[in-house]
Order: sequence, then C-alpha cells, then structure tokens
Amino acid sequence: MQQQTTARRDWRTALSVYRHPRVIGMLFLGFSAGLPLLLVGGTFTAWLRDLGVELAAIGFLSWVGMAHSIKIFWAPVVDRLPLPLLTRWFGRRRAWMLLAQAVIALGLTGIAMTDPTTHLWLVALWAVLTAFGSATQDIAIDAYRIEAVTRDRQGAMAASYIFGYRVALLAAGAGALHLAALGDWNLAYGAMAALMAVGILTTLIVREPEVALDLGTHRMEQRVVDYLDGTIHRGWRRAATAWFIGAVVCPFADFWQRFGKMALVILLFVSTFRIADIFMGVMANPFYLDLGFAKTEIANVAAGFGLAMTLTGAALGGLLVMRFGIMRMLICTALLAPLTNLTFSWLATLGPEIYGLVLAIMADNISGGLAISVFIAYLSSLTNSAYTATQYALFSSVMTLSGQFLAGFTGVLVEFIGWFWFFISSALIGLPAILLALVIARWANPDKLEQPGRPA
Repeated sequence: MQQQTTARRDWRTALSVYRHPRVIGMLFLGFSAGLPLLLVGGTFTAWLRDLGVELAAIGFLSWVGMAHSIKIFWAPVVDRLPLPLLTRWFGRRRAWMLLAQAVIALGLTGIAMTDPTTHLWLVALWAVLTAFGSATQDIAIDAYRIEAVTRDRQGAMAASYIFGYRVALLAAGAGALHLAALGDWNLAYGAMAALMAVGILTTLIVREPEVALDLGTHRMEQRVVDYLDGTIHRGWRRAATAWFIGAVVCPFADFWQRFGKMALVILLFVSTFRIADIFMGVMANPFYLDLGFAKTEIANVAAGFGLAMTLTGAALGGLLVMRFGIMRMLICTALLAPLTNLTFSWLATLGPEIYGLVLAIMADNISGGLAISVFIAYLSSLTNSAYTATQYALFSSVMTLSGQFLAGFTGVLVEFIGWFWFFISSALIGLPAILLALVIARWANPDKLEQPGRPA
C-alpha cells in the first residue's frame, strides 16, 4: 500500500475547513438525513398513542425502523445501479439522493393525509415507504460525504453532518409535538414533509463528486470479466452475474485485498470503538431517575445541555482531525470514552447534585461528539470510491452490533453489582478498543494509507 505524508496545519488553516462549500452543504444534507428518523420512530408512536391506537399495533409498527439496520442488503444497488435519466442528469450519488428524498416527502405527505384510526394499514405502508427512503438516503449521503472531499476534511464533514442531523431531530421531535399541540398531527406531518425541500434543494445545488477507479480496482474487475468470458454464461445471465460480482462480491474482496490480515483487526476495532458509550448509554436515564434527579433537571441538563455539548465536541473533532490527522485523534477518543464513563461512577457516590450531573454530562457528551466525528472520518478513510456506499454500510452496521447486543444485559448487571460498579465495568469494556487503536496505528495508519479513487 502506497504511503503518503499528512502535513500538520496551523490552527487558522484548520479552522478554515468550516468555510468549505461542501462542508457547509453537508449541514443541510445532515438535516435531510435526520428529519425522517423520529417521524417513523418516537414521534410516530406518540401520534398513534395520542389517537388511541392499541399498544400491540404500535409495537409492531415500530419494526419499520429496522430498514436502517438492514440497509447493507441494498447498498450495492445504490452503489452500482444507474437510475434512468436521473443518473445522466445529476450523477450517481445525487440521483439516488434525489430519489430517496422524493420518496420520503411522498411518504410523509401520505401519512399526513391518512387517518390511522380508520386506515391504519395505509399509514403503515406510508411509514414503511418513508423508512426505506430514509435508509436509502443515508446510504447515498454517506457515499457523497466520503467522496466529496479529501481525507483531512472528513472530520469537518462529519461534524457538519452531525450538527444538521441533531437539529433535524429537534424539529422532528419537539417541533412536531408543538405543531401537533397547536393544530393537529396531520399539520405536523405535512410541515415535516415540506421541510424535506431543504435536502432536495441542497442536492440540486451541490456538485457531484469526481471519483475514478484506481488501477488495482480496475484490475480486479477485469479479472471478473475474464472469468465470465470463460464460462457458459451468455446474455442476461452473464450480465446479471457480472453485476452481482461487481456490486456485492468485489466491495468485500477489495477490502480484504487492501488490508490483508489487518482487515480482521480493523473490523474488530470498528465493532468495539463505540461499545463503552453504547453499553453505558442505555442505562443513563434510569440512573438519573434512581439517583433522585427530577425529570425537568434531566430534560434540561441531559437533553438540552447535553445536545449542546455533543455538537461542541463534534465541531472540535472536525477541527482536530484537520489539525492533527485521524490516527492521533482516534487513539485520543478511544481513551476518552472509558475515562469519561468513570465520571458517572463519581456521580453515583455524589448523589443528586446538579453540579455533578452538569460535569458528568459535559465530559461524556463532549467526548462522545469528538468520538463520533473522528470515527466517521476514520470509517470514511477505509472505503474505496468504487464501492463507497456498500463498504460504509458494512462498517456502520458492524459499528453498533456488539454494543447493542451487550446493552441488552445492562439491566441485569446493574441489579447485580449496583450503579457504581456498573459504570466501572462500562469503562473496562472500552479497553480493547484502545489496544486495537494502537495496533492499527502501527500497521494500518489511516493517515498514511492511499484512498483508492480519490486524493488523500
């Protein structure tokens, strides 16, 4: 693998990254990505319950959100299948973004115009359509974000995306609830459908990324063609087989070919990097309540102040990646995650003191925001522009799988060892990520690896 050097920049140059047009554009694309999430999730279930829909039906309808967990299955289609007319007019990434955004707007409009008390099945269909449009938009925007700028700007792109995404969650959560209280739920969903114009207009304004197949990728795909020439496959069977191998098999083969044995270490690192935060996060609100904090204190500090700290950390992460590179910040954030979990053990001994909650939330959310933007930049550095959507969908799925599985046992663990030792254990579970980060720094440093198909 070709190695390149990343020059250290001064602070003024690093700060200028947030004036880059594509970094600014990512703010609005992040808003478009975040808007549908709660509208088929928490806000959606609140609407249904407010109208008296049975809890059993609401529980089943929550499955529509699983579209985001299984997007890896159609990410190869987004990577490789051109859309009639749209791809020719807008390019492969913008074409899929526009289609997905139009589907989301259509789905939300359908929900707004349907009464769930009389046509629940139709509301469910509109919700499924919205969820799959949302997951498809995520695939396309992730690919665009990675391909649109060089590696050193990936942290800023991630920070801008997170900021827009979080603002959209506020709009789709608190904003939709306020609109429902002032008017009705149909008005709220109609307004949210109109807000998808933010993403559509941004997609029309931004330029398609310029990427190209590198020599290694071209050779690998040529081997597929040579192999098929020697088989009995002809006509549509040959075309279908070639497409399947190129879209589904080659992305994984490319990853293993580029990283060799380190590919297993990288996937293990990806699966453990966020595990301490996910493991602890599930029990955060029950912990605050058990400790004796009032619901208003939790809302104001953990939610409102916590969001501000997360956004601060994300913006700082983008700046620091630009200044020091990905690897140094990756090691730093791997260390911070378990260390900041220990502040909650301290809070468990302190009791319901508001200053303790403020300090714990500040430490945890700033480090969490840092980690998110740095880690997104790292995952972006692993992809080949020929297979960006498929490879990033794989990494993002692996990223949360182990943490979400282990989080299922957190309630039992708290009952067995108590809150103080629970947060100690949540810190210890983050130690493997630190060790793996040091191994990657030695053998697969992202700041020194060539990114196929685009400049480093």
